[in-house]
Amino acid sequence: AEPLTHPCRPRSRSPPRCWLRSNPYQASLLRDSVRRYLQLPADQTVLILHAKVAQKSYGNEKRFFCPPPCVYLSGPGWKLKQEQIKARDLGEAGFRVCGYMGLDSMGSSLMETQKLSFEEQPDAKGFSCAKALYISDTDKRKHFRLVLKLFFSNGQEIGTFHSKLIKVISKPSQKKQSLKNTDLCISSGSKVSLFNRLRSQTVSTRYLSVEGGAFIASARQWAAFTLHLADERCSRSEFPLREGYIRYGSVVQLVCTATGVTLPPLIIRKVTKQYAMLDVDEPISQLHKCAFQFQGSDRMYLCLSTEKVIQFQASPCPKEANRELLNDGSCWTIISTETVEYTFSESLACVREPVSPVPLIAALQLTGGGDVAMLEVQGEYFHAHLKVWFGDVEAETMYRSPKSLVCVVPDVSAFGSDWRWLRYPITVPLLLIRDDGLIYSSSFTFTYTPEHSCIPGQQVLSDVPQDSDKLLDSIHQEFTRTNFHLFTQT
Repeated sequence: AEPLTHPCRPRSRSPPRCWLRSNPYQASLLRDSVRRYLQLPADQTVLILHAKVAQKSYGNEKRFFCPPPCVYLSGPGWKLKQEQIKARDLGEAGFRVCGYMGLDSMGSSLMETQKLSFEEQPDAKGFSCAKALYISDTDKRKHFRLVLKLFFSNGQEIGTFHSKLIKVISKPSQKKQSLKNTDLCISSGSKVSLFNRLRSQTVSTRYLSVEGGAFIASARQWAAFTLHLADERCSRSEFPLREGYIRYGSVVQLVCTATGVTLPPLIIRKVTKQYAMLDVDEPISQLHKCAFQFQGSDRMYLCLSTEKVIQFQASPCPKEANRELLNDGSCWTIISTETVEYTFSESLACVREPVSPVPLIAALQLTGGGDVAMLEVQGEYFHAHLKVWFGDVEAETMYRSPKSLVCVVPDVSAFGSDWRWLRYPITVPLLLIRDDGLIYSSSFTFTYTPEHSCIPGQQVLSDVPQDSDKLLDSIHQEFTRTNFHLFTQT
């Protein structure tokens, strides 16, 4: 997330009265809670991983989504919630989290969804996956979302969470892909999953994953990898990344999104009937069969052997120099993936309602001029019971739509700093807080930046170091070009 900055100025007029703000008593209670939260954040995070496309089933056939949608529960707030439930004499069994996942058209019947049971992993995250979800040919939609409903085992509802849009396809495209239709193409910097299915048997499916800092072939969990397109003329130590769509024959790098573990530079090859095609350079499409040759090696390919990931040396074809014979473990299926993360904290609030809809902030837009700056918060799942907070300071907030909130930026004096003597930037986290005190954190921050005063006769502090004045001058020059604008901090 890019932090927002704007120069500090005194307020000379009040925001519109129609905007909402908590009453003084409620605001005081909320501020105490927010201060405790900022000192020791106790977030609860729900992470959903899923494929970007889904192959339709036909007749009585059930083509289960591959890779299966996964759910991870993380954050210290889950442990704190467990302690609160134990304190109410509900026992440890009352805390166990269970869930149901299905397609967004299935209605409310739990019989139409798949039950999820969460198991605790060594890293203390809860994990579950929906292995038996599919979309039938009677469903005529071209896109759908997954719906996840979470409960505590005592029956208390946690909330409802949605995946991102999933595109429905009939089968993997066998035609040469055109960049005029990029829906199914895979771009550099996007996330993918790789899986291997021996003899087309579902039970033999294994997914490329990372465990203990090493690459493995897992039958249970899959990892999302960022697929980078690289400049093949550069050495491995340099490895500059490029934009564009991935084509066969390109040099790429796979980086695990969760751990950052990276494979060496690889050349991606098209696979046809277990042969690696060396002369194909067309764009890669969803659910294509492909192979990964280690750059600079003698026909060595990324391969799985049971649960291990190894290197396999392909055999040359004497009659066809543009082909190399692979084994089953070297043939991978590639598919784009999506991730959506919901974060909330109910540790300091008396929450009786479900935490959903959990708002997702996508961007910030600073507008206005004169003495009042307006901040538009853009995203999804907003509602009229949300207010924007700058750290522990509440802002007057107006609900515009499920995708937009607008607030008045609080004066820097609300943080105990006089704008006239502010010498260094002040950065505060941006939060959304529901009326009942439920906190939704975000990865966005807001920065107040000092600028030269325009008040005649105002003296500058004499004890400020000279370097500070240089910093002020550079900041002032940057922000006096326009009244307000986005500024990316490095």
